Amino acid sequence: MNTWPAWLRSGRVLLGLGIVALVALIALFAPLLAPNDPNEQNLISTFLPPAWAKGGETVFPLGTDSLGRCVLSRLIYGARIAMTVALVASFGAMLIGAVLAHVAGYFGGWVDWLIGRTVDVWMSFPPVILSLILMVGLGTGLRNVILAIVLVDWTRFCRVLRAEVLVVTRRDYVAAARLIGFSHWRTVTREILPATMPLLITLLSLEMGIAVIVEAILSFVGMSVGATTPAWGQMIADARQYIYDSPWNLVFPILLIFITVLGFNVLGDGLRRTLDVRLTETKRA
Repeated sequence: MNTWPAWLRSGRVLLGLGIVALVALIALFAPLLAPNDPNEQNLISTFLPPAWAKGGETVFPLGTDSLGRCVLSRLIYGARIAMTVALVASFGAMLIGAVLAHVAGYFGGWVDWLIGRTVDVWMSFPPVILSLILMVGLGTGLRNVILAIVLVDWTRFCRVLRAEVLVVTRRDYVAAARLIGFSHWRTVTREILPATMPLLITLLSLEMGIAVIVEAILSFVGMSVGATTPAWGQMIADARQYIYDSPWNLVFPILLIFITVLGFNVLGDGLRRTLDVRLTETKRA
């Protein structure tokens, strides 16, 4: 066990990784795990309670909604939307933010000023409001949800990473690489990027949790996927109208959003504690 990497020996990392992996597996094997068609309506069996409650049926383990659709099946298929947005949107925002951060921090001067002012202007808008404005212009759909999150959240990566790149660029080994004739590309990719990678991985993990919340908000207001595609935010929006008739329909999607975001946040915190050299040195001291 001691031969494993330090980050795999962290309880936080293992807990967060376990939660994220479980949700990812549920999303991946949704057709096999879902007991029913998530869009199949049964108006005779509306508002059924979970199977363990009085009046519940085993064919609908977590009950049904106002249209008689299986809640468990919709939750399982909703994980697909959440994980797709979390992975694709977060990687897209990371690529844009990381590239601009390294360019700004490495070259400095007017390049750094221009990128910095762009980030300041972009971050002056509330993220959720900006996402809603973009969705109005782009239209609904999973691709547009991902694009809206990328266009909003790249600034998170850029601002934090830029500060780290500025610190790394001033180190002696980076100056030595320049003196011996390394190109800008080689200096950034061989000397600076490995030093900023732990922070980049941590930010990516935390951004995935943010992406899940943003997608839930957009689907809650009807600006994400279509009505025929199950999404957790959409389920919350439908269930709030019948909260007194079937409170479980509101509780289950909220609980899944909480667990998924918790998994990403715990994973990000664990990675930060194990991969950040400064925190590791402080503990040893």
